[in-house]
Amino acid sequence: MRKGQAGLIQIIQGTYDLDPYSESLFLFCGRNARKIKGLCWEGDGFLLLSKALNCKDCRFQWPRTAEEARLLTKDQFIWLMQGLAIEQPKAIKKTEVKYDLY
Repeated sequence: MRKGQAGLIQIIQGTYDLDPYSESLFLFCGRNARKIKGLCWEGDGFLLLSKALNCKDCRFQWPRTAEEARLLTKDQFIWLMQGLAIEQPKAIKKTEVKYDLY
C-alpha cells in the first residue's frame, strides 16, 4: 500500500463518490492484506493512520471488490484491528431498549 493522503482522497471521491470531509473513517487495505490505512477529516486537516501486521501468515479479513465495501460498526472495527473476521456469529447482538417512564 503506497498511496498517501492525496491518493486515498482521490479513491474516496472518484471510485466511491463519497465525501472525504465527512465524519467517517475510510479504511484501505493493501493487496496482500497485511497493511491497512485509515483516513479521516478532523476539521482542520486529515489524519492518516497506518497498521502493518508483523506476523508472516497474518492477514486482515478484507473485502476484495468495491461491491464488498461496507460500513462497519465499532465492534466490527475492533475485530478487524485484532485480526478477527468482521462477522462474529457468536457475538451478542446489541438491541435498542426503550423504556416507558411513568
